[in-house]
Amino acid sequence: MGKETILLVDDEKEIIKLMEIYFKNEGFPLLKASNGLEALALLQQNEVDLIILDVMMPHMDGLEACMKIRETNNIPIIMLSAKSQDIDKISGLSIGADDYVTKPFNPLVLMARVKSHLRRFKQFNTGPKSSENEIVIDDLVINIATHTVTVDQQEIKLTPREFAILKLLAVNRGIVLSMEKIYQEVWNEPFMESKNTVMVHIRKIREKIERDRETTQFIKTVWGIGYKIESSLTER
Repeated sequence: MGKETILLVDDEKEIIKLMEIYFKNEGFPLLKASNGLEALALLQQNEVDLIILDVMMPHMDGLEACMKIRETNNIPIIMLSAKSQDIDKISGLSIGADDYVTKPFNPLVLMARVKSHLRRFKQFNTGPKSSENEIVIDDLVINIATHTVTVDQQEIKLTPREFAILKLLAVNRGIVLSMEKIYQEVWNEPFMESKNTVMVHIRKIREKIERDRETTQFIKTVWGIGYKIESSLTER
């Protein structure tokens, strides 16, 4: 750790100064922006490994910026917001954020989440390219080494969290995984009350990999228990 570049986007100078100290102590290069427009410009000019994105900002807020970023980039995005209602968190996760941290926050907790996302993203984007790294179910192909997903040979853009969930279900195809199990495996945190978080991510995955499909549904809901990918789909 300590070599990845972080982009911190927030219009509160106090937060920028505070986190600048923590990232410097951990050895992370830090890019700073005060709104979404500045963030997009920095992304075009620099290699960025993770984005911390405030929701309420002038010119372009964090939600709009997140949607723009997700059009071309799947790096981890952590949303920051003073809004702590479930609907606010769901909105952030629905548009492609990987995590949601409410203000005021503990800088050490935010740093731990940053490291966790970077570690997981690096894990999914390294390793030898080989057919052994592919999970193929019907026309769904999950490449663990390159962190890519295709359906009917069309690449599907997934966030790191979405990819981790899809991979978990695919590796355990035929087995029903509870929302608690999915959350603990993917987020690596105690489950607490996180049903909405898992449900939102599952819905977004379905929208992406099952779009325009008339029959086959990859992810099945087992009501009252959880989710699974059927093992009876044609595999090759």
